[in-house]
Amino acid sequence: MAWAVWWRRALLTVAAGTVLAVAATVGSANWIRAGAEGHTFTVEDVPDAPVALVLGAQVYTDGQPSAFLAARLEIARQLYAAGKVRAILVSGDHMEWAYDEPGAMSRWLVDRGVPPQRVVLDHAGFDTYDLCARARRIFGVERATVITQSFHLARAVTLCRQLGVDANGVGDDTVQRYQAMWRRGELREYGASVKAAWDVLSGRDPVHLGRREPGVDDALRG
Repeated sequence: MAWAVWWRRALLTVAAGTVLAVAATVGSANWIRAGAEGHTFTVEDVPDAPVALVLGAQVYTDGQPSAFLAARLEIARQLYAAGKVRAILVSGDHMEWAYDEPGAMSRWLVDRGVPPQRVVLDHAGFDTYDLCARARRIFGVERATVITQSFHLARAVTLCRQLGVDANGVGDDTVQRYQAMWRRGELREYGASVKAAWDVLSGRDPVHLGRREPGVDDALRG
């Protein structure tokens, strides 16, 4: 009898946990979608902004950006060439000395004609929340065009807007040919949306803050 009572309680606990998890996921996804509504564009129709904020992604051991990251950088290059942005802030993971996303991103852009003085590196953009927070608090970015893959774009735009950056976004769809990786990215957004909501509600500081950096200001003046 005691075993049956324990089992019923366990089932109820699991059911309640499942309901809460689903509610948190659905609520977070709706919050993300609403926050980005009216703020996602194509390269052609995105409003001008002082800064393009390119979100980091995988870099290979030879220092070359992955296809996903190269596609983001190509959008930034196009926006700069079209005069829609005047500086590009590349933000990514440089936690380990041998792995340098911002450095690889900067080299890619400079090799394709973007003046080096217009490219600013953020070496502590460890996740989407951190890079949006650092763009505002460390680099002083008030208005930006955020660039990532389209499945990630709403979350990136919403987080940046919540953290004080007047952000619009341009999403890349060209790498959908990598179907398995694209689907993994889409699925990851469900959990990531819950984390994003928690990060904003908690108001946590980025993993690394540091002093105010003038790189973006210098790039815009230059």
